[in-house]
Amino acid sequence: MVSVRPVQMKRVCVIGAGPAGLVAARELRKEGHDVVVFEQNHDVGGQWLYQPNTEGEDLLGRSEDGFLRVHSSMYASLRLRSSREIMGYTDFPFLVRKNRDPRRFPGHEELYLYLRDFAEHFRLREMIRFSTRVEYVGMVNYGDPVNDLKWTVRSREKGVGKAAEEVFNAVVVATGHYSHPSVPSIKGMDSWKGKQLHSHVYRVPESFRGEKVVILGKEHSAQDIGMELVKFSKEVHFSVRSNEISGGLAKLISKHENMRLHPKIDSLEEDGRVLFEDGTTIKADTILYCTGYRYAFPFLDTKGIVTVDDGRVGPLYEHTFPPLLSPSLSFSGIPRKIVACPFFEAQARWIAQLLSGKRTLPPPNEMMRSIKEFYESRDATGLPKEYTHDIADFEYCDNYAARVGFPPLEGWKKELCVSAIIKSEADLETFRDTWDENDEEQLRQAFDSPHFKQLGPLDFSLNAYRPTQDLVQ
Repeated sequence: MVSVRPVQMKRVCVIGAGPAGLVAARELRKEGHDVVVFEQNHDVGGQWLYQPNTEGEDLLGRSEDGFLRVHSSMYASLRLRSSREIMGYTDFPFLVRKNRDPRRFPGHEELYLYLRDFAEHFRLREMIRFSTRVEYVGMVNYGDPVNDLKWTVRSREKGVGKAAEEVFNAVVVATGHYSHPSVPSIKGMDSWKGKQLHSHVYRVPESFRGEKVVILGKEHSAQDIGMELVKFSKEVHFSVRSNEISGGLAKLISKHENMRLHPKIDSLEEDGRVLFEDGTTIKADTILYCTGYRYAFPFLDTKGIVTVDDGRVGPLYEHTFPPLLSPSLSFSGIPRKIVACPFFEAQARWIAQLLSGKRTLPPPNEMMRSIKEFYESRDATGLPKEYTHDIADFEYCDNYAARVGFPPLEGWKKELCVSAIIKSEADLETFRDTWDENDEEQLRQAFDSPHFKQLGPLDFSLNAYRPTQDLVQ
């Protein structure tokens, strides 16, 4: 709801300079807040700032203190699964730029460069403290009314021994959700003699040449890495919890004689064998866990008010606000299976306007009731807690954006999003580089829309944008 109270300026800490943190910083400053962004790496981008060197990181992403040495989980060949037209913030389209990757589904570097362009265009770098890790965030005056809450933030610059300590009126956690590996517990894994690693530290396929590799998982990273490894490894074996796999993965497996599908692993034997639940075994060299990521906030102390329970961060009102601590504490970037940049932008504007007093949240008891009803609706469908923040619902995203005056996602964006999913079901190896008549019509609408023309005339035609054989690699 909109408030008529005088606008209030707050000193706000944003943790992370990735897609969610950058737009949060911009919207906060737009509302007149004093913003400091802490970024542990040397540049913007968050997950999209590729880190080729994973030396020093535990192969399974384990850490005694909860902090990782490597933030990005990008592998060298990763390409976007959403086309560039549907991505981008509302006022900064993801355009093709000269001498850069022109593909509709570009590689990860292109999105990093887009985020860098965004930061420079809106002069965000001046607010960011690079190479600085936040080590602790806690309430200064726990027990005081929520409107008076302040937060102690301890940070440490790389190469500097002493931690700096500051006080902020509000904290926005924007650390992403694809860094801390989720690894299952399997009987015998601690004594298995082969190599085990999580996709978090996977970068290139060459080191797996001639090996028999077991990939746990069937989602995006498993699919992409499997497509790479089949060209280098002797055999690639997918182990999945459910034999219900996508049509794209089924087609991929059927095309390659050295690729197999297996059920869940029952145990790992000391002699190198992998025993599956159906009783079959193989002797493998490497097990690659493409088993997803978990939410982790090792720096955050909320006295138990906000917890992570089997992949459910909560309680969070609309995946953003803990009722007992809002608006002084908020989370941006928790939801998955969304059109990310526009959603994060709506989150950022809502957070910024709440802190300035332009908007207000419902009373805590109403927010808690809403959260309870949401949990119950999810539980009633049998959906595990780990999928709490998987949205996959255009209507929800449109309603969320409407709270801060954003229009719904354009129809062509929704059409292109669904088209990519359908094409990936048909053929994982080619879906990024093909389009049909319906796609072409949606692209024409896109390039004629205010979203693409707001920064001036486009410097390319639809024909120039069409995939060519040189780009289909």
